[in-house]
Amino acid sequence: MMKLKSKRFHRSLSKLRIGGGSNKECGGSITTGEIKWELRPGGMLVQKRDVDDAAQNVEKEGFIIVRVANGSQWHDISIQATSTFGEMKMLLSIVTGMEPKEQRLLFKGKEREDVEHLHMVGVGDKDKVLVLEDPAIKEKKLHGLLLAATNDIGASNHPISV
Repeated sequence: MMKLKSKRFHRSLSKLRIGGGSNKECGGSITTGEIKWELRPGGMLVQKRDVDDAAQNVEKEGFIIVRVANGSQWHDISIQATSTFGEMKMLLSIVTGMEPKEQRLLFKGKEREDVEHLHMVGVGDKDKVLVLEDPAIKEKKLHGLLLAATNDIGASNHPISV
C-alpha cells in the first residue's frame, strides 16, 4: 500500500517581516515595499494593481483613442470615454463625409445605438469600431439617382403637342 503525503505551503516568519527590519539569523536585511490596498465596490479588500503610465494618463484626461474602420480606410479619433455613439457619429461625419443618420456603428460585432455610452459598452483606449453605411439609405440614394436619370431621359422623349 502506498502512502501519499500532502505538501503544505508556508513561509517562515523571517520572510514575512513587514516594514523592512534586519534579519539577525541570516545577517542581511529584508525590505519589502509598501503594499497598497483598494476596496472594491462589493466590499472586498484587494491588493491594488500596478497600471502603466500611459493608461493612467488616459484615465486622468478622460480621453481615449478609438480606431475607426470605414471600408478600407482607418481613422484614429480622440474622444471622451463618457461620450455616446451619437457624439462619435458627429465626429465621424466630419472625417468620412457621411451624415450621422447614414452611419451604422458596430463594436464587438453588434450595432450600437446613438444613446449608448462608450465606457458603458466597454470601448477602451485603442479599440476598433466599424462604420458602415446604412443599407436602407444607400438604397434610397440609388433609387433617387435612377429616378433622376430616367426623368432626364424620359423628358427628352415626350412628344410636344402644339
